[in-house]
Amino acid sequence: MARAGVTAERLTRAAADLADEIGFENVTVSALARGFGVQPAALYSHVKDMRDLKVRVATLALTELADRAAAALAGRAGRDALVAFANAYRDYAKAHPGRYAAAQIELDPESPAAGPARRHSEMTRAILRGYELPEPGQTDAIRMMHGTFHGYVSLEKAGGFRHHPRDVDASWARTLDALDAVLRNWPPDPGA
Repeated sequence: MARAGVTAERLTRAAADLADEIGFENVTVSALARGFGVQPAALYSHVKDMRDLKVRVATLALTELADRAAAALAGRAGRDALVAFANAYRDYAKAHPGRYAAAQIELDPESPAAGPARRHSEMTRAILRGYELPEPGQTDAIRMMHGTFHGYVSLEKAGGFRHHPRDVDASWARTLDALDAVLRNWPPDPGA
């Protein structure tokens, strides 16, 4: 029987909050159950298993990130859109490290999280329309952008930039300038 006050949505939000505190990989059903004052078995009336809970957290995170990115992109194009999108991505990763980690898990294309993930891809493609990139260049550019954003925020989070006095925000701004320059001067596809 479902415990009063515990719902799948509250459980998902609690797992996301806990992930931000202790790391997504450290979230357990036992820890969540303690937070709700119930036995771990009571939570399984709201989620199938730990994988189901992780997908729910990923869905929440991808939705939140997509909402922030969409708000940042509103009315912007070209370099301004690129910078707004990148900053929304980085700010979310810094503010919500556990949720951000959840957003990186591999998802089944039929999963509920696939919708928000597609939304990210569509927003990125909208940014690239300002650079007039045809396929397959668009797909290559999306992968480059995600790799750059994810790599930067992951290294920043891990302290990978502490060895040099250069301000990380200044390096981030230059990275975005470089991405803009690459996108404006995209090399032709040798297979075309």
